[in-house]
Amino acid sequence: MSGKIIKSKFGNLPDGSAVEQFTLSGGDITCKIINYGGIITELHTPDKNGKDGDVVLGFDNFPQYLTANKAFFGTIVGRFANRIAKGKFTLDGKTYSLAINNGPNHLHGGLKGFDKVAWKAVAVESKDAPALKLSYISPDGQENYPGTLKMLVTYTVTDKNEVRIDYEAETDQATLINLTNHSYFNLAGSGDVMGHELMVNAKEFTPSDDTLIPTGEIKSVQGTALDFTEPKAIGRHIGKLLDQPHRGYDHNFVLNNDGKMVLAARVFEPKSGRVMEVLTDQPGIQLYTGNFLEETRGKGGSVYGRHGGFCLETQHFPDSVNHPNFPSTILRPGEKYRTTTVHRFSVG
Repeated sequence: MSGKIIKSKFGNLPDGSAVEQFTLSGGDITCKIINYGGIITELHTPDKNGKDGDVVLGFDNFPQYLTANKAFFGTIVGRFANRIAKGKFTLDGKTYSLAINNGPNHLHGGLKGFDKVAWKAVAVESKDAPALKLSYISPDGQENYPGTLKMLVTYTVTDKNEVRIDYEAETDQATLINLTNHSYFNLAGSGDVMGHELMVNAKEFTPSDDTLIPTGEIKSVQGTALDFTEPKAIGRHIGKLLDQPHRGYDHNFVLNNDGKMVLAARVFEPKSGRVMEVLTDQPGIQLYTGNFLEETRGKGGSVYGRHGGFCLETQHFPDSVNHPNFPSTILRPGEKYRTTTVHRFSVG
């Protein structure tokens, strides 16, 4: 399949403005993205028999994404992906209070994060690597974050069967930034993901309290249910976590990659033979196993049950701003935020 990009209408915002969907094709994969929330709505890749299948969870139409996407299917999340304890942080001597939208904490940018805004979209045709450039300017004070933040997120589908996401940002005041994509994957295309075999290239994780806020410690995964240093089925040890508040995996792993692109995770689904590798330069990756998806109605009338998909969110650590020993998420004027994540698909 040669690289190409097709634009089509996907729906309308309440103000009447159009929401566009862009279909990017390259190699053996096809990825569909809408400019609202930068959402990956579909991602098609062949199985070991060459049969094409959609491997991301989501909805059939825009009204569902607009009103029912409480799980953040496929979205860009920010300004700060993951949680900030009690919605509070202090920056340069000033304390900021953010929306409390996840138990006692702030999650994924607040009540109207970057998953719920229209991004300006520019399609870039290419023979080998069609791309979609999404830009958005977050004004000073949006969701009570300081600084006007100018962002560019570029999705590229390559002839190597990769979906590459490049994030860039600049600010006019010191602010926080921690962007990620929140796609849920199921390489089998249906059912739960307990049989997916996962490797996470991390020897440590950040333990959290009952509200999923890090304690500030960094601990070894050895001897815990979080040890994925060797491939194992996601469901093998998940039973040890089901009686805890997160009801499964919702943990940040420490990649220790010194800002260089490394293989962060690899997932193999035995029945389909599909393989997904995640490469990133971010210091952390959050494994989330769809612990609260119960009876979520998705594409084609399907019902996503608990553990019906998994997320591998490349990121800085949760609540970083309140833990000086964690890598910094502060962006200052004159600095440029740049990070890249690649999802590479194959069969094994």
